[in-house]
Amino acid sequence: MGGGYDVPEMTASRYLFLPVLIVAVGVFYLLFSQPPELAGATMLLAFGAAATFFMWVLVPTFDHEGNTAPIDPDFEEPDR
Repeated sequence: MGGGYDVPEMTASRYLFLPVLIVAVGVFYLLFSQPPELAGATMLLAFGAAATFFMWVLVPTFDHEGNTAPIDPDFEEPDR
């Protein structure tokens, strides 16, 4: 058994779709709310930035692939 997640190959367009959509909603909200609602737009833009950072850093580590913490070569998984 390999364990982990069965994650299909992630391309940049696949895992940046949601953060880009969040930022687009924030920009739309800022431009078309009357009067301009700065607090809500700022929260959406900050959440979009955080989601982008999450996708950029953590998604490549799903299924134990990509850059992770150094691995101890002597480590053996305990039997379950």
